[in-house]
Amino acid sequence: MASRFGWIDFAEDDRQQMLEVVRMFHEQDTRDELGIGVIRDAFSDFFFPGTSTIQTRAKYMLFIPWIYLELEKKGIEYPEIVEKARKNEIKLINALCNSKDQDGIIGKDAREELQRLPSVIYWSGLASWGIRLFEGSQEQYHRYFYHFSHQERQFRREEDEENIRQKEWKSWHKGIPEAPNEFLEKSSLGLSKEQAYYLQERILTTHTNSLLAILVNQNEIIDSDFVWNNPIIKKLPESLLQEINHARNFSETIYGAALLYNLMLSEARENKEWIKSYSERIKDWSKAIALRWTDISLWLKQNEFWSAKALNTIEVLSSRSFNPAKAFVETWWSLVFKAGKVDVLGKHKEARQLIQDREIDLKRGRARLDNQRALEAWMGAAGDSQLDFRWDISKKMAKDIVTGING
Repeated sequence: MASRFGWIDFAEDDRQQMLEVVRMFHEQDTRDELGIGVIRDAFSDFFFPGTSTIQTRAKYMLFIPWIYLELEKKGIEYPEIVEKARKNEIKLINALCNSKDQDGIIGKDAREELQRLPSVIYWSGLASWGIRLFEGSQEQYHRYFYHFSHQERQFRREEDEENIRQKEWKSWHKGIPEAPNEFLEKSSLGLSKEQAYYLQERILTTHTNSLLAILVNQNEIIDSDFVWNNPIIKKLPESLLQEINHARNFSETIYGAALLYNLMLSEARENKEWIKSYSERIKDWSKAIALRWTDISLWLKQNEFWSAKALNTIEVLSSRSFNPAKAFVETWWSLVFKAGKVDVLGKHKEARQLIQDREIDLKRGRARLDNQRALEAWMGAAGDSQLDFRWDISKKMAKDIVTGING
């Protein structure tokens, strides 16, 4: 009788709490000071599924399954698998540090002391791209590891090599390119043609209509600070252009809130240098908004942002943080944009009060504007970058794939 796995069905409240934890972990390196992460992540996932801001290079999508598949062949059992897998990930770091391409090596400085391993960082993305077939967490995979390794050894005893290659194991996709010999001793982050074509195929198959799929199907990746400033815009279908327009306008309008928050913190710290810097950045932001005032005003008037495809998923709409984020964003728009006070944002009393109230709602006793100790720990920047929806990391990973395909 075939073995089957089952997962405990928790109550809905428990499930929602766990989803919130997962979302927080997913982007925890990107500071979400004003509680808009649920909106940011929705567009990021829509455009570039399977990515996260703490990923670096595309080849890790192969390194992780290679490490585990090698261990499956050896029949390692839990809990030894945890130690063995970690040891091999550290060996990989050392191997990559001996290569010429040092850009994006995870753990290059920490080495053996690394806390968040590449397998943790890429675990979700591996499933999203259809490379990891096991549907549970990494911890659950470790606990069931003996089943997979025992199953493979059974097949090897009972079937010839040709049939083995045709088997689709329940842990990993059957088409993963074979790992190079001694890849834990000598490796690089560059992709061979076979490896690049495989990753491209996975993206095109699992996320056919995504911006990521279009990117990896280009002949070259042209650099730009935001996707809406990239020449690829000319090649995109209207449906994607509409979503990008929503994302751009949201990014540009909410950026002012982030700058105002940092200005308020600078003033509370009485740091003249920081105050000057954020005041100038707010003036630059106001000028940039003025150049696009006609388009942004029309966009706000049409009120179609909340109908964006990226925001209308069960995961987003069921998030406990979505409605509070929506209320904050709408209030920000009504105070700053519909009132036409963009040019005096630094002195906008209602906007300042909105920012302070939002921080207190989110952080309670840890709110910097309401807690001197927390304020003193602030180092001069808190979520002060304009949202790019993972464009920076996604274009790097896409470039890895395109470069590999081009040889």
